[in-house]
Amino acid sequence: MEQLDIQTILTFGFALAVVITIFKSARVVPQRSNFVIERLGKYSRTLDSGFHILIPFIDKVAYIQTLKEEVIDVNRQTCVTRDNIQVGIDGILYLQVIDPMKASYGINDYRYAAAQLAQTTMRSVIGQTDLDKTFEERAKINEEVVRALDEAAGPWGVKVLRYEIADIELPISIKDALEQQMRAERERRAAIAKSEGERQAMINVSEGQKQEVINLSEADKQRQINEAEGRAREIELIAVATAEGLRKIAEAINQPGGQEAVSLRVAEQYVKEFGNLAKANNTMIVPAELANIGGAVAGLTEILKSVQK
Repeated sequence: MEQLDIQTILTFGFALAVVITIFKSARVVPQRSNFVIERLGKYSRTLDSGFHILIPFIDKVAYIQTLKEEVIDVNRQTCVTRDNIQVGIDGILYLQVIDPMKASYGINDYRYAAAQLAQTTMRSVIGQTDLDKTFEERAKINEEVVRALDEAAGPWGVKVLRYEIADIELPISIKDALEQQMRAERERRAAIAKSEGERQAMINVSEGQKQEVINLSEADKQRQINEAEGRAREIELIAVATAEGLRKIAEAINQPGGQEAVSLRVAEQYVKEFGNLAKANNTMIVPAELANIGGAVAGLTEILKSVQK
């Protein structure tokens, strides 16, 4: 009975040792992770994701490194700009392990080292920048910080992907001054916009007046042209009618009895005009040959004949 108990204890102990050995020797590495293996205290190899067998009590997992992108919060720090203004800046750092062996043996804690280096680099970059530029050139500042960190983190097996400024805290006096400056800038822009609007309005009014004057002058010019064309047409028509009348009179004179009709017409007009002259003036003008009206008519008839020839 006593021997059976000893045998049972030995069997149980052996089984427990086998389980411990299997647990020590079998390792499953998760996706996007690496196990750094040491053999008898010395770096042996790096295990990628999957199932692996280790030598019990000789190989051990010294470090477990993740290959995922890590986000590190960089604590707020006080920086002095080139124009001697103190500002509080905090940021966020994004990095990734690309060499697990260097990340394990190259530095004690790469996360803490990267955060501290980001703070010192940020102080250096801000010290070379004016306060106004810290707001306008955030992207440039972030690039300079990333470039300096990535160069320093190369021996650590770490890749610095990007750095973002989360917040910039200004002193109260500087905030008030910036608010006054922005208010003045807005008022200046409003005044410029108003003056530009008034200027454009005046230009539009003057252009309208100019166009109105041009239109009126064009209308007056066209009116004068039309009137001149109308008068010219009138003169032309009168001349044509007069010529036609004279032509018909000339034809009528050559007809039988035409000469006598002309003489009679001339005598009538002579007497009529002489009567009108007597009505218009108090003074009576009597021609020397008033008694010989026939002679005057004969003389006018001779003139008409000569014109006709």
